[in-house]
Amino acid sequence: MAAFFIAQYQVKDPALYAEYQQGAGPTLAAHGAELVAFDVAAESIEGTSPGAQTVIIKFADTAAAKGWYNSPDYQKVVGKRLAATEGFAVISQDMNAGG
Repeated sequence: MAAFFIAQYQVKDPALYAEYQQGAGPTLAAHGAELVAFDVAAESIEGTSPGAQTVIIKFADTAAAKGWYNSPDYQKVVGKRLAATEGFAVISQDMNAGG
């Protein structure tokens, strides 16, 4: 079952975030990921969003998504995103109605 890494945030340090992007991009291909959406001006229609920047990345399954996130290559750069942004990220399965 496909799984999606979904992050929504506000970029507080554009220079540091640019460094993150350069380092994170190559890690996606190594884990068979597909960048589905990258929107710097997503429109919230319900609730309060932490920021307009939204990223959706598709993986074959939850194990692949967690494998990417916890990989040494991604862990080398994720701290830059966490320091440069304020928001949240989740891993969500495709059509997981059973919990």
